[in-house]
Amino acid sequence: MSIYFTLARRELAAFFLSVTGYVIIAAVTLLVGLSFVVLLTNLGTDPQSAPVTEIFYGTFCFWLIILVAGPVITMRLFALEKSSGTFETLMTTPVSDFAVVAAKFTAALVFYLVMWLPLLACLFFVSHFANEPGALAPGTVGGTFLGILLVGALFLSLGCFASAISRTQMTAAILSFMLGVTLFSLGFLAAAIPATAQWQTSVLSFFGLFGQMRDFSRGVVDTRAVIFYLSLTLFFLFLTLRAVESRRWK
Repeated sequence: MSIYFTLARRELAAFFLSVTGYVIIAAVTLLVGLSFVVLLTNLGTDPQSAPVTEIFYGTFCFWLIILVAGPVITMRLFALEKSSGTFETLMTTPVSDFAVVAAKFTAALVFYLVMWLPLLACLFFVSHFANEPGALAPGTVGGTFLGILLVGALFLSLGCFASAISRTQMTAAILSFMLGVTLFSLGFLAAAIPATAQWQTSVLSFFGLFGQMRDFSRGVVDTRAVIFYLSLTLFFLFLTLRAVESRRWK
């Protein structure tokens, strides 16, 4: 366990002790702030039936952050160490492959959550200056961040897998982005095709990212969606572990 925490701190230091990490946080802060400015300008003073968190999740900036953050955060996790020659050095140390994968994913997830903290500040300003106390309701804020956590964990696991099978950061970023766009497209199909008794549409309905995130942003937690995200995240982390272990077969 101490090795795991040591590796996780090492990966977190790579994020917070480099310019890249702060550039990512600054870019997300800009996009979140810009989306709230546009959102409040369009809403004006008219009362809204939906919470501001639900309106925000439907903005272009929200899904842009989700799609781009995963590849940008994870592309360096394995690919950079492979290209720089430090990956084999790490693997020859007395540390398990599982600990390496878990530590890298944990560090990426922690950084991802820190990256979203500006959203809390925006919700505070809306609640304080727009006289909208519901913007900081524990249920909606907790549900929204739970959705952001689950969706982000899935996209980060995709990025970890892409980085583990790539030799360069650019290749890892492109592959991760393509996997994310595929998942995003399945969400579009799930929203466009009505659910029927056929098994194909039933399976496709599990990929309804937009409907699931809408429920989370309202403070409604569907255990089926939670299990779906956790299962897919663990599946891609398992593939990442197998990709890391495959070096033993070469």
